[in-house]
Amino acid sequence: MTTKELREKYLEFFKSKGHAVIQGESLIPENDPTVLFTTAGMHPLVPYILGEKHPAGSRLVDYQKCIRTVDIEAVGDTSHLTFFEMLGNWSLGDYFKKEAISMSWEFLTSQEWLHINPDILSVTCFAGDDEVPRDTESAEVWKSLGVPEERIYFLCREDNWWGPAGRTGPCGPDTEMFIDTGKEPCGSDCRPGCGCGKYFEIWNDVFMGYRKTEEGSYIPMERKCVDTGMGIERTAAILQKKASVYDIELMRPIVEKVEALANKGYGEDFQVDTSIRIISDHMKTAVFILGDRRGVTPSNLGQGYILRRLIRRAIRHGRKLDMPADFPAEIASVVIDLYRDIYGELTVKKDHIITELEKESERFLATLAKGEKEFEKMVPNLLKNPQKVIPGRIAFRLYDTYGFPVEITEELAAEHGLTVDREGFDAAFEKHQELSKQGAEKSFKGGLADNSEMTTRLHTATHLLHKALRMVLGEHVQQMGSNITSERLRFDFSHPEKMSEEEITRVEEIVNEVIQADLPVTMTIMSLEEAKQAGALAFFGDRYDEQVKVYRVGDFSMEVCGGPHVNHTGELGAFKIAKEQSSSQGVRRIRAVLSD
Repeated sequence: MTTKELREKYLEFFKSKGHAVIQGESLIPENDPTVLFTTAGMHPLVPYILGEKHPAGSRLVDYQKCIRTVDIEAVGDTSHLTFFEMLGNWSLGDYFKKEAISMSWEFLTSQEWLHINPDILSVTCFAGDDEVPRDTESAEVWKSLGVPEERIYFLCREDNWWGPAGRTGPCGPDTEMFIDTGKEPCGSDCRPGCGCGKYFEIWNDVFMGYRKTEEGSYIPMERKCVDTGMGIERTAAILQKKASVYDIELMRPIVEKVEALANKGYGEDFQVDTSIRIISDHMKTAVFILGDRRGVTPSNLGQGYILRRLIRRAIRHGRKLDMPADFPAEIASVVIDLYRDIYGELTVKKDHIITELEKESERFLATLAKGEKEFEKMVPNLLKNPQKVIPGRIAFRLYDTYGFPVEITEELAAEHGLTVDREGFDAAFEKHQELSKQGAEKSFKGGLADNSEMTTRLHTATHLLHKALRMVLGEHVQQMGSNITSERLRFDFSHPEKMSEEEITRVEEIVNEVIQADLPVTMTIMSLEEAKQAGALAFFGDRYDEQVKVYRVGDFSMEVCGGPHVNHTGELGAFKIAKEQSSSQGVRRIRAVLSD
């Protein structure tokens, strides 16, 4: 059964059960800052699950484009994909567990539909915990349909609980369906979900009977809903008896194009196969992000950062396979042709997709050239090391400052008879991730509401404001805290008296002059002591780690900060102080905004 036939059968089946066919939504969630991409078919339907009335009714079915960023590093094996499609059907306060499970069983096993042998199907249910009881109701429905008790497994929250799309929202236990592939069990405790490959998940019914609150508790919902999901690619692999999702008819042409451009065969070498799969998946995902109706372009923030990461990881693996520099555009054309009948927006935006891939490829290759040049400068000193080992902190500095992948550092090191302290690099990378996660809350009292483009612009503006205040009022001015949302910045600073109108005007003028100068904003990592010696502002004592990020705005300012920031001050727009007032004794507070 092809993926096209699978889509059509799924929609046809649920139409016959009274479901209205609706259109899938954009990959970029609208008005939802909790996630970067649509991660599941239910994501666009959250408002309706929470109680809003859907114009198409209470029974719905569709297929939805999805991206899971948590799977990026896992991509390279035979089953993980960053971009995938989900078949889904929903009950919005209509039917619940019995009807949902019965329909799932019928679609899977009926001769008219998928006709899967019932004897190779096993199911899992939620085992319950201190917060939510055991889901015996679902187990009893499965038994009534003929599933023997020995093929019904009760698993913990990690396996059989579907959390909200963000920190809060609808959630509940799920029941999952698995196909026994016939492989030998991995041990006496082998079961669905153990990861050995014997059991392959094919479907998931989520029973949205709870709502998670800000406090982390679970409140039963009066209006209970059902969200089911079946991955098109994984299900197609089972139905087509393929060993990998990369062998189905929607992935194989992409893999074959990578093979041709790399002049290497797929299925002959483990490392080559891994690179081919990474390139195939990441380029496909990049095409869908760029081609989405709310598509973004590569950047250092949010969805743009994920897009950049995917493209650059694909390019790095393309270099490993000696592929031509223009390979992204070649692969993009194959992806667009494969999906032209299903997602017409890719064809409409083809020129835009190709142009952005070419631009990002050029940027990354230039970045690599800079990193290689910097590496060559280091070589003479590195060769003096008797152990011939490049310290992890140096490898990380190349990565963080120049975007230089550690794998390329290792390749260049090997050419000079050197190795890289990979453990040291990993430790520095983990610390970097923690710094990024904590963001401004690590470096400042207060912090950022989110990492959106506008919040980032206002965050950079606080650096300009801080410096301008010290220039106008004196160097006794020190930042005492900040709170930044996408609408405004709030900045507290030490100063004994109310600012005059002239002083406020002069501060605004200085900040806007720096913005108009379009100065570069750059970042380096160094020890706190080095930062202070270089003249960087740092006023929060023991709040800093040993290694800190130092942001420079041209020659105007230099400050220790956790980020994020714009690349050039010209991106900020016009700066305006909306209010200056007292915050506490000896501390003043400024509220300011940016406008285009």
